[in-house]
Amino acid sequence: MKDSLQSYMRVGIVHFMAYPECMKGEGPIHATLTRIVEDEFFGAVEISWIKDPAERARVKALLATSHMAVGYGAQPCLLSQKLNLNHFDPGERKRAVDQVKACIDEAADLGAGAVAVLSGVDPGERREEAFTLLVESVLELCGRARAKGLRFILESFDSKYDKKCLIGPAKDALALCKAVRKTYKDFGIMIDLSHLPIQDETPKKVFATLKKENVAHIHIGNSVKQVGHPAYGDQHPRFGLPGGENDAPQLVAFLRELLAIGYLGRGRRPVVAFEVKPLPGETSGAVIAGAKRTLLEAWAEV
Repeated sequence: MKDSLQSYMRVGIVHFMAYPECMKGEGPIHATLTRIVEDEFFGAVEISWIKDPAERARVKALLATSHMAVGYGAQPCLLSQKLNLNHFDPGERKRAVDQVKACIDEAADLGAGAVAVLSGVDPGERREEAFTLLVESVLELCGRARAKGLRFILESFDSKYDKKCLIGPAKDALALCKAVRKTYKDFGIMIDLSHLPIQDETPKKVFATLKKENVAHIHIGNSVKQVGHPAYGDQHPRFGLPGGENDAPQLVAFLRELLAIGYLGRGRRPVVAFEVKPLPGETSGAVIAGAKRTLLEAWAEV
Protein backbone atom coordinates (compact mmCIF):
# COMPACT_ATOMS: atom_id res chain seq x y z
CA MET A 1 0.00 0.00 0.00
CA LYS A 2 1.46 3.33 -1.08
CA ASP A 3 -0.95 5.41 0.99
CA SER A 4 -0.02 6.32 4.54
CA LEU A 5 -0.89 3.81 7.26
CA GLN A 6 -2.20 6.67 9.36
CA SER A 7 -4.68 7.60 6.62
CA TYR A 8 -6.45 4.27 7.15
CA MET A 9 -6.21 3.62 10.87
CA ARG A 10 -5.24 4.87 14.27
CA VAL A 11 -2.70 2.42 15.60
CA GLY A 12 -3.40 1.43 19.18
CA ILE A 13 -1.87 -0.83 21.80
CA VAL A 14 -3.19 -2.80 24.76
CA HIS A 15 -1.21 -1.29 27.63
CA PHE A 16 -1.80 -4.04 30.17
CA MET A 17 -0.58 -6.73 27.77
CA ALA A 18 2.51 -4.82 26.66
CA TYR A 19 3.28 -4.24 30.34
CA PRO A 20 1.87 -7.35 32.02
CA GLU A 21 3.13 -6.25 35.43
CA CYS A 22 0.12 -3.89 35.38
CA MET A 23 -2.50 -6.50 34.48
CA LYS A 24 -3.83 -6.96 38.01
CA GLY A 25 -4.59 -3.27 38.42
CA GLU A 26 -1.36 -2.62 40.29
CA GLY A 27 2.25 -1.83 39.43
CA PRO A 28 3.80 1.06 37.48
CA ILE A 29 0.69 1.88 35.47
CA HIS A 30 1.26 5.62 35.08
CA ALA A 31 4.98 5.26 34.37
CA THR A 32 4.54 2.63 31.66
CA LEU A 33 1.49 4.28 30.15
CA THR A 34 3.52 7.48 29.84
CA ARG A 35 5.90 5.67 27.46
CA ILE A 36 2.99 4.87 25.15
CA VAL A 37 1.41 8.31 25.38
CA GLU A 38 4.73 9.94 24.48
CA ASP A 39 5.11 7.76 21.36
CA GLU A 40 3.38 9.56 18.49
CA PHE A 41 3.15 6.30 16.52
CA PHE A 42 0.13 5.46 18.67
CA GLY A 43 -3.21 7.19 18.27
CA ALA A 44 -5.05 4.96 20.74
CA VAL A 45 -4.43 3.01 23.92
CA GLU A 46 -6.40 0.40 25.86
CA ILE A 47 -6.21 0.38 29.63
CA SER A 48 -7.79 -1.66 32.41
CA TRP A 49 -8.57 -1.42 36.11
CA ILE A 50 -6.46 0.76 38.39
CA LYS A 51 -6.94 -0.13 42.03
CA ASP A 52 -5.16 2.83 43.63
CA PRO A 53 -7.27 6.02 43.47
CA ALA A 54 -4.20 8.27 43.41
CA GLU A 55 -2.67 6.31 40.52
CA ARG A 56 -6.00 6.44 38.72
CA ALA A 57 -6.09 10.22 39.08
CA ARG A 58 -2.58 10.48 37.62
CA VAL A 59 -3.57 8.28 34.69
CA LYS A 60 -6.71 10.32 34.08
CA ALA A 61 -4.67 13.51 33.91
CA LEU A 62 -2.13 11.89 31.59
CA LEU A 63 -4.78 10.64 29.18
CA ALA A 64 -6.48 14.03 29.15
CA THR A 65 -3.32 15.53 27.63
CA SER A 66 -2.64 12.72 25.16
CA HIS A 67 -4.99 13.46 22.23
CA MET A 68 -5.50 9.68 21.98
CA ALA A 69 -8.56 7.46 21.69
CA VAL A 70 -8.94 5.46 24.90
CA GLY A 71 -10.51 2.04 25.31
CA TYR A 72 -11.00 -0.03 28.45
CA GLY A 73 -10.54 -3.78 28.67
CA ALA A 74 -12.39 -5.50 31.50
CA GLN A 75 -10.94 -8.88 30.50
CA PRO A 76 -8.16 -8.85 33.14
CA CYS A 77 -10.70 -8.17 35.91
CA LEU A 78 -12.87 -11.09 34.81
CA LEU A 79 -10.06 -13.57 34.14
CA SER A 80 -7.98 -12.87 37.25
CA GLN A 81 -11.02 -13.30 39.50
CA LYS A 82 -12.43 -16.25 37.52
CA LEU A 83 -15.66 -14.35 36.88
CA ASN A 84 -18.11 -15.62 34.29
CA LEU A 85 -20.86 -13.62 32.60
CA ASN A 86 -22.69 -16.83 31.67
CA HIS A 87 -22.31 -18.62 35.01
CA PHE A 88 -25.20 -20.91 35.90
CA ASP A 89 -25.14 -19.80 39.54
CA PRO A 90 -27.11 -16.52 39.79
CA GLY A 91 -24.88 -15.19 42.55
CA GLU A 92 -21.71 -15.85 40.59
CA ARG A 93 -23.15 -14.30 37.45
CA LYS A 94 -24.16 -11.23 39.46
CA ARG A 95 -20.59 -10.94 40.76
CA ALA A 96 -19.34 -10.86 37.18
CA VAL A 97 -21.96 -8.34 36.06
CA ASP A 98 -21.29 -6.10 39.07
CA GLN A 99 -17.56 -6.16 38.39
CA VAL A 100 -18.09 -5.10 34.79
CA LYS A 101 -20.46 -2.34 35.90
CA ALA A 102 -17.67 -1.04 38.13
CA CYS A 103 -15.32 -1.22 35.15
CA ILE A 104 -17.79 0.74 33.02
CA ASP A 105 -17.96 3.45 35.67
CA GLU A 106 -14.16 3.57 35.91
CA ALA A 107 -13.82 3.68 32.13
CA ALA A 108 -16.20 6.63 31.91
CA ASP A 109 -14.27 8.49 34.58
CA LEU A 110 -10.99 7.91 32.72
CA GLY A 111 -12.39 9.21 29.44
CA ALA A 112 -12.67 5.91 27.57
CA GLY A 113 -15.03 5.52 24.65
CA ALA A 114 -15.70 1.79 24.89
CA VAL A 115 -15.48 -1.16 27.27
CA ALA A 116 -14.69 -4.73 26.20
CA VAL A 117 -15.35 -8.05 27.93
CA LEU A 118 -15.18 -11.74 27.12
CA SER A 119 -17.71 -14.51 27.58
CA GLY A 120 -17.34 -17.18 30.22
CA VAL A 121 -16.33 -20.77 29.65
CA ASP A 122 -18.12 -23.03 27.18
CA PRO A 123 -20.04 -25.55 29.34
CA GLY A 124 -20.46 -28.13 26.60
CA GLU A 125 -23.88 -29.75 26.56
CA ARG A 126 -25.47 -26.81 28.42
CA ARG A 127 -24.23 -24.36 25.80
CA GLU A 128 -27.69 -23.05 24.80
CA GLU A 129 -28.57 -22.30 28.41
CA ALA A 130 -25.25 -20.51 28.90
CA PHE A 131 -25.83 -18.49 25.74
CA THR A 132 -29.20 -17.27 27.05
CA LEU A 133 -27.55 -16.18 30.30
CA LEU A 134 -24.78 -14.41 28.42
CA VAL A 135 -27.33 -12.47 26.38
CA GLU A 136 -29.06 -11.38 29.60
CA SER A 137 -25.75 -10.20 31.08
CA VAL A 138 -24.69 -8.36 27.94
CA LEU A 139 -28.04 -6.59 27.58
CA GLU A 140 -27.83 -5.37 31.18
CA LEU A 141 -24.26 -4.17 30.67
CA CYS A 142 -25.05 -2.48 27.36
CA GLY A 143 -27.65 -0.47 29.24
CA ARG A 144 -25.12 0.59 31.85
CA ALA A 145 -22.57 1.48 29.16
CA ARG A 146 -25.11 3.52 27.18
CA ALA A 147 -26.04 5.47 30.31
CA LYS A 148 -22.36 6.36 30.70
CA GLY A 149 -21.89 7.27 27.04
CA LEU A 150 -19.77 4.22 26.23
CA ARG A 151 -19.90 1.53 23.57
CA PHE A 152 -20.00 -2.07 24.83
CA ILE A 153 -17.99 -4.75 23.01
CA LEU A 154 -17.41 -8.48 23.45
CA GLU A 155 -14.13 -10.02 22.32
CA SER A 156 -14.24 -13.49 20.77
CA PHE A 157 -11.78 -16.07 22.12
CA ASP A 158 -10.88 -19.67 21.42
CA SER A 159 -13.29 -22.40 22.47
CA LYS A 160 -10.92 -25.35 22.89
CA TYR A 161 -7.22 -24.46 23.13
CA ASP A 162 -6.78 -22.10 26.07
CA LYS A 163 -9.53 -19.81 27.37
CA LYS A 164 -12.23 -22.21 26.05
CA CYS A 165 -14.86 -19.47 25.88
CA LEU A 166 -18.48 -19.70 24.87
CA ILE A 167 -17.86 -16.96 22.24
CA GLY A 168 -16.13 -18.49 20.46
CA PRO A 169 -16.53 -19.22 16.81
CA ALA A 170 -17.74 -16.53 14.42
CA LYS A 171 -21.14 -18.20 13.99
CA ASP A 172 -21.78 -17.94 17.74
CA ALA A 173 -20.52 -14.36 17.81
CA LEU A 174 -23.01 -13.58 15.04
CA ALA A 175 -25.84 -15.16 17.02
CA LEU A 176 -24.94 -12.99 20.00
CA CYS A 177 -24.95 -9.87 17.84
CA LYS A 178 -28.37 -10.73 16.43
CA ALA A 179 -29.77 -11.17 19.94
CA VAL A 180 -28.24 -8.03 21.45
CA ARG A 181 -28.39 -5.62 18.51
CA LYS A 182 -32.19 -5.81 18.46
CA THR A 183 -31.96 -3.47 21.45
CA TYR A 184 -28.44 -2.02 21.27
CA LYS A 185 -27.40 -1.32 17.70
CA ASP A 186 -23.91 -0.22 18.68
CA PHE A 187 -22.97 -3.55 20.28
CA GLY A 188 -20.37 -5.50 18.37
CA ILE A 189 -17.59 -8.07 18.41
CA MET A 190 -13.88 -7.51 18.76
CA ILE A 191 -11.85 -9.70 16.40
CA ASP A 192 -8.25 -10.47 17.34
CA LEU A 193 -5.83 -11.85 14.76
CA SER A 194 -4.10 -13.64 17.64
CA HIS A 195 -7.20 -15.71 18.31
CA LEU A 196 -8.05 -16.81 14.78
CA PRO A 197 -5.52 -19.68 14.59
CA ILE A 198 -6.68 -21.07 17.94
CA GLN A 199 -10.30 -20.62 16.84
CA ASP A 200 -9.41 -22.71 13.76
CA GLU A 201 -10.80 -19.89 11.62
CA THR A 202 -9.39 -17.71 8.85
CA PRO A 203 -9.88 -13.94 8.44
CA LYS A 204 -11.92 -14.54 5.29
CA LYS A 205 -14.25 -16.97 7.07
CA VAL A 206 -14.69 -14.79 10.15
CA PHE A 207 -15.49 -11.59 8.26
CA ALA A 208 -17.72 -13.38 5.75
CA THR A 209 -19.72 -14.74 8.69
CA LEU A 210 -19.86 -11.66 10.91
CA LYS A 211 -20.07 -8.94 8.25
CA LYS A 212 -18.69 -5.45 8.74
CA GLU A 213 -21.62 -4.10 10.78
CA ASN A 214 -20.98 -6.53 13.62
CA VAL A 215 -17.22 -5.91 13.85
CA ALA A 216 -16.64 -3.30 16.56
CA HIS A 217 -12.89 -3.39 17.11
CA ILE A 218 -9.68 -5.05 15.94
CA HIS A 219 -6.63 -6.44 17.71
CA ILE A 220 -3.52 -7.82 16.03
CA GLY A 221 -0.98 -10.19 17.54
CA ASN A 222 0.25 -13.77 17.68
CA SER A 223 -0.55 -17.12 19.31
CA VAL A 224 0.86 -20.65 19.50
CA LYS A 225 -0.95 -23.92 18.74
CA GLN A 226 2.07 -26.17 19.31
CA VAL A 227 1.46 -28.20 22.48
CA GLY A 228 4.41 -28.01 24.85
CA HIS A 229 5.64 -24.67 23.53
CA PRO A 230 6.42 -22.22 26.37
CA ALA A 231 3.99 -19.71 24.81
CA TYR A 232 1.27 -22.27 23.99
CA GLY A 233 -2.25 -20.93 23.66
CA ASP A 234 -3.44 -17.37 24.04
CA GLN A 235 -0.30 -15.76 25.47
CA HIS A 236 0.03 -13.01 22.83
CA PRO A 237 3.75 -13.45 22.13
CA ARG A 238 5.63 -11.22 19.72
CA PHE A 239 5.12 -11.46 15.98
CA GLY A 240 7.46 -13.93 14.32
CA LEU A 241 8.08 -16.04 17.42
CA PRO A 242 9.44 -19.45 16.33
CA GLY A 243 6.53 -21.88 16.62
CA GLY A 244 3.99 -19.05 16.52
CA GLU A 245 1.17 -18.63 14.04
CA ASN A 246 1.40 -15.00 12.93
CA ASP A 247 4.02 -12.78 11.37
CA ALA A 248 4.00 -10.16 8.61
CA PRO A 249 2.49 -12.45 5.90
CA GLN A 250 -0.50 -13.35 8.09
CA LEU A 251 -0.94 -9.70 9.01
CA VAL A 252 -0.92 -8.77 5.31
CA ALA A 253 -3.77 -11.22 4.66
CA PHE A 254 -5.71 -9.92 7.66
CA LEU A 255 -5.36 -6.28 6.61
CA ARG A 256 -6.45 -7.14 3.07
CA GLU A 257 -9.66 -8.65 4.43
CA LEU A 258 -10.31 -5.56 6.55
CA LEU A 259 -9.95 -3.46 3.41
CA ALA A 260 -12.12 -5.85 1.38
CA ILE A 261 -15.08 -5.61 3.78
CA GLY A 262 -14.71 -1.84 4.07
CA TYR A 263 -13.71 -1.83 7.73
CA LEU A 264 -10.53 -0.02 6.73
CA GLY A 265 -10.85 2.77 4.21
CA ARG A 266 -9.07 6.00 3.49
CA GLY A 267 -10.30 8.64 5.92
CA ARG A 268 -12.24 6.21 8.19
CA ARG A 269 -9.35 5.58 10.60
CA PRO A 270 -10.76 3.02 13.05
CA VAL A 271 -8.43 1.80 15.78
CA VAL A 272 -6.32 -1.28 15.05
CA ALA A 273 -4.49 -2.21 18.24
CA PHE A 274 -1.49 -4.39 19.00
CA GLU A 275 -1.98 -6.98 21.70
CA VAL A 276 1.51 -8.33 22.31
CA LYS A 277 3.24 -9.42 25.51
CA PRO A 278 6.92 -9.98 26.33
CA LEU A 279 7.87 -13.52 27.28
CA PRO A 280 10.31 -14.14 30.16
CA GLY A 281 13.66 -12.65 29.21
CA GLU A 282 12.13 -10.21 26.72
CA THR A 283 11.51 -6.49 27.23
CA SER A 284 8.32 -4.59 26.60
CA GLY A 285 10.17 -1.98 24.58
CA ALA A 286 11.67 -4.50 22.18
CA VAL A 287 8.37 -6.33 21.69
CA ILE A 288 6.50 -3.08 21.04
CA ALA A 289 9.13 -1.89 18.56
CA GLY A 290 9.01 -5.27 16.81
CA ALA A 291 5.23 -5.03 16.51
CA LYS A 292 5.49 -1.59 14.92
CA ARG A 293 8.07 -2.86 12.42
CA THR A 294 5.83 -5.82 11.57
CA LEU A 295 2.83 -3.59 10.89
CA LEU A 296 4.87 -1.23 8.71
CA GLU A 297 6.30 -4.18 6.78
CA ALA A 298 2.84 -5.69 6.31
CA TRP A 299 1.27 -2.39 5.25
CA ALA A 300 3.93 -1.97 2.57
CA GLU A 301 2.78 -5.31 1.10
CA VAL A 302 -0.98 -4.78 1.28
